[in-house]
Amino acid sequence: MSRTYWAAGAAVVLAVLFAVGATVATASGSGGGGAARTPGPHSPDAGFARDMAVHHQQAVEMSFIVRDRTQDEAVRTLAYDIANTQANQRGMLLGWLDLWELPKVMADEPPMSWMGTTGTSEGAGHGAHSGHAAPSTGSAGSTGSAGSAGSGAIMPGMATKEELTRLGAAGGRDAEVLYLQLMTDHHKGGVAMAEGCARQCQTPAERTLAQGMVEAQQSELTLMADMLKQRGAAPRG
Repeated sequence: MSRTYWAAGAAVVLAVLFAVGATVATASGSGGGGAARTPGPHSPDAGFARDMAVHHQQAVEMSFIVRDRTQDEAVRTLAYDIANTQANQRGMLLGWLDLWELPKVMADEPPMSWMGTTGTSEGAGHGAHSGHAAPSTGSAGSTGSAGSAGSGAIMPGMATKEELTRLGAAGGRDAEVLYLQLMTDHHKGGVAMAEGCARQCQTPAERTLAQGMVEAQQSELTLMADMLKQRGAAPRG
């Protein structure tokens, strides 16, 4: 448990360092292969930045909720690490959108539609949807300034309002188990999204950040599975 936890902690630190380096590289116009063209509004680069900012915001929200619902030091430390890392990464993603002079909200573009785009940094037309959008049942809960597409659709792994309400009403072991289960689902969805950007995004710095997210969240998934087992529970599904 201790070795797994420290491995996850190291992955979190590396993810933050990736993010800091990626932001500096983008701001200076270098990404390891020279200055790239500014991404278009419907590009995978912009879509990932918008959607992952929303996705990260919910992880931060859930982590703050569980912090106040349990006194378990391991869960509180994990929640702090997740909130700190994902809040920093979210700020960088939104900062890139500002640098690119692109909107943080695209009301006419469903969440995850960028996963079906294959265009260059100019972006594919927003007709390039291929069924990757998440189902429209439930709600994403609080999404912060990045917002969502307004359709009520949720992205992979995101909790519904009802699940967030349950988490806020739980306490002790029940809160710990529900948080770990919800965050496991959340991380699995986040890994899939980050892998999509690592394949499709044209901005080298953003691909580096996405790959760092994949590695850190996969490590945390292993940790959370161990923590659930210690509490006599298991991931959902």
